[in-house]
Amino acid sequence: MKPAGMLRQVSDFSDLGRGHWLQELLRQGEGPSHVQSSPDGQHLLVLQKNWQPPLPQVVAFQRHGLGGADLERNWQQPQPALVGLLFLQSSGTLGSSSLALVWEHGRTEVWHFTVAVGWQLLQTLELCQGARARIVSVCSQGASLVWCEERPPLDAHSDMSKCAFRFCICTRALEVGEQGVRLGTVRIVLHNSPEYQVLASPQHIFLVPATASFATTSKFLLIWHPEKAKLTLTAPSAGFIHSKVLHSSSESDFRKLLLGSVGLLSGLAPLDIHTSAVSNSGGLLLVSTKGTVNMVEPDGTQRHIFDLEGGPLAQGSPVQLKTFGSILACMLAGVLYLVDQNSGRLIEKKILSMKEVHFLESPGEEDSIQLLTQTGIYSFSFSRPEDSSRPEPCLVEMVFEEACKYYQRRSLSSSKLTVEKLKKGGVFQAPVALAAILQHSLHQKQKPARGLQDSYAKLLGTMGLELQSYMSLELLKTCVVCAPESEVESYCEELVEQEVSRVLHSDMDKDNLTYLNSVFASFPKAAWKATRSCLQLQQNGDGLLVARATPEVWKKVLGGPQQEEVGQNGVVPLFELICASFLRFKPKWLPSFVELTQQYVSISWGYSSKEGPEGRVPLYKRALGVLAKKNKHSEADDEMELELLLCSKRPKAVLQALHLLIRLKRWQRVVEVAEKFSKLSPLLNKEIFTTLLAEFAQHRELDPYLEMLWPLCPAELTASDILTVVLEHLPHSQEDPVPFSSEGNQLTVGLLKPLLQRVVQRPCVQNEMYSDALQSPTFPPPTPPREH
Repeated sequence: MKPAGMLRQVSDFSDLGRGHWLQELLRQGEGPSHVQSSPDGQHLLVLQKNWQPPLPQVVAFQRHGLGGADLERNWQQPQPALVGLLFLQSSGTLGSSSLALVWEHGRTEVWHFTVAVGWQLLQTLELCQGARARIVSVCSQGASLVWCEERPPLDAHSDMSKCAFRFCICTRALEVGEQGVRLGTVRIVLHNSPEYQVLASPQHIFLVPATASFATTSKFLLIWHPEKAKLTLTAPSAGFIHSKVLHSSSESDFRKLLLGSVGLLSGLAPLDIHTSAVSNSGGLLLVSTKGTVNMVEPDGTQRHIFDLEGGPLAQGSPVQLKTFGSILACMLAGVLYLVDQNSGRLIEKKILSMKEVHFLESPGEEDSIQLLTQTGIYSFSFSRPEDSSRPEPCLVEMVFEEACKYYQRRSLSSSKLTVEKLKKGGVFQAPVALAAILQHSLHQKQKPARGLQDSYAKLLGTMGLELQSYMSLELLKTCVVCAPESEVESYCEELVEQEVSRVLHSDMDKDNLTYLNSVFASFPKAAWKATRSCLQLQQNGDGLLVARATPEVWKKVLGGPQQEEVGQNGVVPLFELICASFLRFKPKWLPSFVELTQQYVSISWGYSSKEGPEGRVPLYKRALGVLAKKNKHSEADDEMELELLLCSKRPKAVLQALHLLIRLKRWQRVVEVAEKFSKLSPLLNKEIFTTLLAEFAQHRELDPYLEMLWPLCPAELTASDILTVVLEHLPHSQEDPVPFSSEGNQLTVGLLKPLLQRVVQRPCVQNEMYSDALQSPTFPPPTPPREH
């Protein structure tokens, strides 16, 4: 069953510090414009919308009214607008809290709460440095404030296009203690930028365009990584675009940041954002005007979560978003949607009778949601069924949902296939049979299969091993959740191995590939061990890498969706995933693995098949692409590049490796490679020898290896061919040539003599063709006898 939601009242305002005042405020026509609870859930902060003096405009008080003064703040007009109410990270004693009130012109009041005294003003600060500066958005992250600041141009008649980039993103350390506040220096993260709304997650700052007035800048988001001093450019319609580390202030110019991506950005669709909020997992939640809820991860990737009902959202209709553990709560027009963030599955939809609802923090209670309404505070909690071992109907629903996707892909009809149609239609019997078997067999673990049709009972017997694997997987998941910390790693490794094996034995579509990418990213070591196990990779007695995987598994590894099919949303093909694991955990095996894959290509695909990997980008080039993405380049990477080129045994790759060795001046290895690969084909032999002969003509580095080099001379090369190559590549001297040079690096006839003698003394190819006739005992042959 789905978790059943229970709504119960936990407070009727009588136990709140200012409960009756808050109740009256909520019952007004307009109500407060902002209600917020502190991160520890102990304080409520209220900002009044329709404020009338002498009533306070901002009020903060304890929920349980244990004593101490409340925070009451009002001001006279024309006071600049209040742009931020932020609970700050406090280094005080247990139970203390800090709050910052930030006004538009930069003035900031820091209030501090202690149990003994209550709320009191600690210090008043000035965030901005310029008198004309104006803060439009502010957020708090750790011990720092981050804000978007407008700096109006000095010339009132400035060009409108320049005025659009009159904002900058600033940050400043703000540490609060019991003795006072320490304010750091202002640091500009980004200048000459458009207006942004800043939203803070625990590790990142999301910059969301505030308006769509400037066409190009309203097509993407920015993500600032403070610890890495890096800005990431991402667009929901295209995924990750670009990232740049800001080493100096000159690199933090907004227009310079976009220089390399203007062409790509011009073709993107404008952002469609109705509401945005940050989830507790660190991602950015975006609600479009169509009601689609998406999550933008800190690395720039995006995934779809849920679609709200009711069609397009009006500009004025508020949507509230709040995450509690893995559950996303969405409030729209009096309807509460509870959605699983990980799977996107709707857990509960509840129509509330309350006109105005505010989400409150409930620390330590991830299975409940607290709501502030006109009649009190309510807790919406989930009660699980008593018998958790019984199969959930959601498992049966998953069967029908997967069947819908499968049949829809293969259907020629334009009408959308739904779960209801699939259940009622009676045309597709496979999902109906599987659902019946699951409901029956998982209820009766040790009992004989009764109550099933004969055909279903036979199918159940066939599926016995699969069902057993499913049950063991579910048991393993339970062990992971309940295991002590010391055993979690081993259970996770086993779980990842089963998941990787399962995916490798199913259809490798985009969804499965995206799932594998997340597994490899979350559990890199366990995924590496699972890959070795599934491909049965090991070294034999001679030290060579061998694999005993079936051709079908190799097809999944080498085929599947390619980079041009999966797009640029951070997902890479499976072959690249495995190569990256080799580079991380066993780099010496990577060339041998690429060589193995090339051997299995001929088994899994026919010669020159366009569906196979060799019909696209060669495998060694794909492995080189993974190597090129490493952040730091070392000498070991040069050696790896060399081995990958040579293991392919392709002529172009071998020649590329030879030129790389020549550039590195590793002459001993140059000659070894030439000796080994000249045997592959006469054409490659000629190319290798001509390349080395050209090098020999230019310097004397190859002189110690001439005895190994001259035997590689192709049979079709003549003495004149050799002299032509040598003369073409002789170094050009700036001085007039002299008979006897003092420099010892010039080419002499004596060095070429052994090669020329070898070529001249070699029998001519045409002579070899007629050698049998020339060596016959009598020449010409005797005349045959005449016939009378």
